[in-house]
Amino acid sequence: MIVAEDIAKFPDTNLAESLQRIPGVAIERDAGEGRSITVRGLGAQFTRVRVNGMETIATSTDGASSNRDRAFDFNVFASELFNSIVVHKTASASLDEGSLGAVIDLSTGSPLSYGAGTKLVGSVQGRYNGLNDDLAPRLAGLGAWVNDDETLGVSASVAWSEYTTPELGNNSVRWTDGSIAQEPDGSYRFTNVFRSVNGVECRANPTDPGCNEVANAFHPRIPRYGLVDHDRERLGATAALQFQPTERTNIEIDGLYSNFKEDRDEYWGEVLIRSNEANIDLTNYAIDGDNNVVSGDLNNAWIRNERYHRESETEFYQISGKLEQYVTDTLMARLSGGYSKSDATIPVETTIIFDDRDGVYSYDYTDMKTPLLVFATDVTNPANFQLAEFRDRPSQVNNEFKTVALDLEFEPTEGLSFKTGPFWREFDFFTTGARRDSQYCSAFSCADGAYGAPVTGDLAELFELGDAGQPAGNTNSWVVPNLDAATDFLDLYNRPAVTQQGDERGVTEEVWGGYFETGFELDPGVRMTGNFGMRFAHTNQTSSGFNSGQFVTVKRSYDDLLPAINLNVFPADNFIIRGAVAKVLTRPSLGSLTPGGSVDQFNFGISSGNPFIDPYRAWNYDVAFEYYFAPGAIASVALFRKDVESFPISDVQTITYAQSGLPLSLLTDGTPAYDAVVNGTDPNREFVARTTVNGEGATIQGIEVGFNLPFSAFADGFVSDFGVLGNVTYVDSSQDVTTDDGDIRTVTFPGVSEYSANGTVYYDDGTFSVRVSGAYRDGYHTGASGNGNFLEGFNSTFNLDAAVRYQLTDNIELMLDGTNLTDNYRYRWADIDTKRNYENNHFGRIIMFGARFEL
Repeated sequence: MIVAEDIAKFPDTNLAESLQRIPGVAIERDAGEGRSITVRGLGAQFTRVRVNGMETIATSTDGASSNRDRAFDFNVFASELFNSIVVHKTASASLDEGSLGAVIDLSTGSPLSYGAGTKLVGSVQGRYNGLNDDLAPRLAGLGAWVNDDETLGVSASVAWSEYTTPELGNNSVRWTDGSIAQEPDGSYRFTNVFRSVNGVECRANPTDPGCNEVANAFHPRIPRYGLVDHDRERLGATAALQFQPTERTNIEIDGLYSNFKEDRDEYWGEVLIRSNEANIDLTNYAIDGDNNVVSGDLNNAWIRNERYHRESETEFYQISGKLEQYVTDTLMARLSGGYSKSDATIPVETTIIFDDRDGVYSYDYTDMKTPLLVFATDVTNPANFQLAEFRDRPSQVNNEFKTVALDLEFEPTEGLSFKTGPFWREFDFFTTGARRDSQYCSAFSCADGAYGAPVTGDLAELFELGDAGQPAGNTNSWVVPNLDAATDFLDLYNRPAVTQQGDERGVTEEVWGGYFETGFELDPGVRMTGNFGMRFAHTNQTSSGFNSGQFVTVKRSYDDLLPAINLNVFPADNFIIRGAVAKVLTRPSLGSLTPGGSVDQFNFGISSGNPFIDPYRAWNYDVAFEYYFAPGAIASVALFRKDVESFPISDVQTITYAQSGLPLSLLTDGTPAYDAVVNGTDPNREFVARTTVNGEGATIQGIEVGFNLPFSAFADGFVSDFGVLGNVTYVDSSQDVTTDDGDIRTVTFPGVSEYSANGTVYYDDGTFSVRVSGAYRDGYHTGASGNGNFLEGFNSTFNLDAAVRYQLTDNIELMLDGTNLTDNYRYRWADIDTKRNYENNHFGRIIMFGARFEL
């Protein structure tokens, strides 16, 4: 559990960063700040989150799209809005089902807890990023009033910040291999094969050793350096009313609002090798021990300079209430309910592309993390380019949650209690998207031989790369489209946006049931406490989406009985042994439950949903040992095992587009898939079709070690003001995954890091305090990749943060915080065996300074 005082002591900007201090919890970062969490190796979709007792989902956008699974995006909320955070790693019958990992309770606080009178708390901070010299504000405040009788209280809080985070680095957009295959009729088939290798025409000489060597190796698809700017504004507010007219009655109404906006701007200088190999000549190449064409010179290269702009906004609000009434001294009834809604909208997602399709270029990925990318063509001259393509892809994701529950608690005698009650929940998910994509010459008239509009100086601007970790000799400046001028020139936003069938889909889940739980406390020589019970959940699922051009709806239902038992044994007053056994479930990812399919038109992939996927079901086993060896000190060890009975897996087939049954209208002019299928350049081109099916079981097990040692436990004076705390988690997991070739490989669970740890060293004398915290996470894979790469994921990370507090007066505290002090780079790879560069970037050190006051 983390309380408001603990949150305030650390330099955490959102809830995910606060949660990483808990044993077994690691975070995933987006634009350098925490976005989602994993608990004991299980990712965000396996964690249920309740706000003021009500389960909910908050959705934001990441580098690719809006969150379309059950994961809770913690970056939507400022940490100052919450009074406490509780992580339940073990299940009980009275706890909401839906989690294989943990149930997290976020509380904005009860007004009466502040005591009689008026209370005001506020903070003002400046936020400085050393990579882009951005100085930005961060404000927070809370007010509460409680009457003299402490029967009526109201409170409200607000937090606001606005800042820009740079993401500087390189990106290959994966690597791909090729092939020269002889057909039964004696002809040859070429896939991702360069036109010539060291002067030899590969199509005219299909048995040439150099052509075959390069074709059967991997090369980068779109090698590039660039900048991604994340311009973010976060506004959050809470309000609460609490009324206790008698000692037997408690009424609470809570409201929570959050608005999270981000403008994402990208500036890329790249070469489009992907799907253009047949026009490119390769010379002076080198192939490394992992079968990668790590370096080479390209002639007739397709140089592409790209400008991307996305505006996104997540608006979240929740209203919830509860009525607690003691019917008798031993019987209490609690009626609770609420409604929440999270809308993630992307009204603008624009890409403008300049092309020069006969350029000269060289690349060198000998150092995978920091490649050398050099343009021999003058990429700073607008006259060398044509405005060739444009895209705009507005989209929206809507989540709604309604819940009602009645809990009855009966304590007939000391040491024995009973809990029971029914519940009902309804969850609605819907997403839609549209496109304004086209090649310029498909939408407008072009001169003979042109592939776009001539680029003039007023359509372009010069981009300077800055510190992206690039080596000496790298090309660091190029022209990119001027966004406003180019969109005005195209009249882009007045063009019709065509709804995409594959992007319009939804799921409604209605869950009802009940539970019964018995709590006990015994002392047959050794004190024991615990509970046992059973939870029943009936799920009605309605999935909708397009299938073969028709909007279809599929309904199904299923039942689950979920027993749970928790036992705490106290061999001594300062030693506790805890054990737990429970059957748990997590329902499948929302996007996977919808019928119909969508097409990856650049990678020749087709993905489709499956409304009949079963939930992840598992038995959880936990045992923990806690030793409170001194006042405020604890050492703990926890062992856990999760036997997952079944989990959805990806089923892979190789088919033609015609065999998929999807309409041609899903293909967009200008994409490789459109050229192959619609224009007929390769109508029988094979697509990798993926859907999700019910898979076999898996096992996740591990150990957590935690400690908290204030030096006051063994020392006096100056030394007693120091302390250390930290934890280490080890997770062993395995699952079987089907490769593109149909082979079965055993790998770790997606999102599982074998080791994760965080620790803090602190000094606190009540007036002055310093905390230095480090968080480490092992590398992990995130799931399926593409283009012949088996899985993709991230390398290990280490983040170092620090916080300094000085109590200037009884009412004023000065603050100085630093996050990401080592300016850690994030390395993302494709292919678990070779770790080919997908991207490598950094986000800058953050320094925050300001003051907190309390009245």
